[in-house]
Amino acid sequence: MTMTNRIVANREIQRANDTTIRYTISGPADGPTVACIHGWGCNRTDFDAITGFLPEHYRVLTIDLAEHGESRSTRDVWTMEEFARDVTAVLEAESVDNCVVAGHSLGGAVAVEVGRVLPDVVSHVVAFDALHYLALFPAPDEQLANAILQPFHEDFAAATRGLVEGGSLKDTDPALTDAYFEKMVAVRQPAGLRSIEGLVYWDMDAALREVKQPITVFAVRAILTQEAIDRYGDRIRFVPVDLGSHHFPVESPEGTAKLLADVVSV
Repeated sequence: MTMTNRIVANREIQRANDTTIRYTISGPADGPTVACIHGWGCNRTDFDAITGFLPEHYRVLTIDLAEHGESRSTRDVWTMEEFARDVTAVLEAESVDNCVVAGHSLGGAVAVEVGRVLPDVVSHVVAFDALHYLALFPAPDEQLANAILQPFHEDFAAATRGLVEGGSLKDTDPALTDAYFEKMVAVRQPAGLRSIEGLVYWDMDAALREVKQPITVFAVRAILTQEAIDRYGDRIRFVPVDLGSHHFPVESPEGTAKLLADVVSV
């Protein structure tokens, strides 16, 4: 694949509770549409290089979720369902009537919820290294939820560092790990902590029962477990990839763009 010279426009929409959602759009209005959702503590620029490798006739929207990147909000609700409403508001503003929704990490959960809210618009849900972490994604009981969240309440920076290192591989460049940590630990509060809580308490199993679209998860091979495949393999198509760490969309944008284009072209 070769880089395309896209003309991009930066836009924004207003939602309730002083919420401004900013996003980037490129490509023709009548082209196949892809909506890209970043992970926790990250922002839409994670998809800049990927967008450049996608076919130029694709319409691509990359969206900053509330209190991430350039988006702002004073709201009190930080659930995956509410983040999905950030995305659906953008899709509605751009009159999107058919699209693939792709999300990285927490964005994968949000993508599933977008599929649930817009069953007639979303044709396929794609998750980049999301949905297969059994210690995080399926709704835990209260004891497990507290065990996951307590470190973030006690030492947010240390817990964030642990999260980043947990998604790294043995050969991940330490400079990359440090860069991911520095970006994610700077997430604005209280949204950073509250959105982690929202992810932990998200009922993935309930969502999967309602979402009818096909779901493809591109998972880091070294992290994906057989247990996850056994639990969800009848509902989710798992595709192991060797493109880098948990943040492989940033590390391997061309390879990630090819994976995404293969789904869109089906």
